[in-house]
Amino acid sequence: MFSTELVVQTFISGIMIGVLYALMALGITFIYSIMRMINWAMGEFYMIGSYLQYVLVAFLLGPDLWWLAILVSTAGIFALGIAVQWGLLKPIFKKPPETRDDYATVVTLALLLLFRSLATGLAGPNQFTPGSTLPIVMVGPMPLAGARVAAFLFALVALALFWGVLRYTWYGLALRAASQSRVGVQTAGIDVAGVDRIAFGIGVALAGLAGALLAPVFLVFPTNGLVTTVKGFEIVVIGGLGSIPGALIAGVLLGLMESFGAAFIDSAYQNIYGFLLVLGILVFRPTGLFGERGREA
Repeated sequence: MFSTELVVQTFISGIMIGVLYALMALGITFIYSIMRMINWAMGEFYMIGSYLQYVLVAFLLGPDLWWLAILVSTAGIFALGIAVQWGLLKPIFKKPPETRDDYATVVTLALLLLFRSLATGLAGPNQFTPGSTLPIVMVGPMPLAGARVAAFLFALVALALFWGVLRYTWYGLALRAASQSRVGVQTAGIDVAGVDRIAFGIGVALAGLAGALLAPVFLVFPTNGLVTTVKGFEIVVIGGLGSIPGALIAGVLLGLMESFGAAFIDSAYQNIYGFLLVLGILVFRPTGLFGERGREA
């Protein structure tokens, strides 16, 4: 049954989950825009972030310091990303250009299997949750779990910080320049390998942040990054590969599509609505809403 209150509730729910979806997609498209490679292990960085959040809250810091656990988890994933880029992905750019995509695909798929196997071996197939002591919050006419609202607000702050770094810092200028021309950045005397490390670290940290934020909302288990990875790539296709504004807008569109579909059609097919949106976008705009049509030499 349609009602104004239900529409408002559905809209709020869609916006909130869409912003969290956008964090994952933003990490994928940000890494691609700088390094020109797709990280197929993004879901595993999400998974590790959720496990870090669980361990920190459940065994070290306690539920009252959940916000500190989020910061520590995100910083840990950032450090892990820098180590992975330096040790495994840096050699990509010593290989002929025609083999780089193959190398990146093999390495990141191997990372996916490694991280997932390690999580299963260390924690087993069990499901965990760090829990939350945050109270129910009224958002307009809609009562929401405090953990979900906190995750949404934290995501907004993270997106604002990300935009501020890109717009107002030297590293942000270097990152934006590298996304336009890697050769031009090298000609200007900037260490492009260092830029790649920072870009990869930031990209996977965004995925880890999403995992930490959603740990008390969804369960923590070895394959919990699978669904979020699918959502992330759906958003990348909708917004356009390499487009940061496209990732943000497409994340919200996907959240709204799923929310309204579940509310007014059938919640059992919630994940299908996103694929329908992807197919519709591909039919009318194969490069995505903000995707590049091509690059000229």
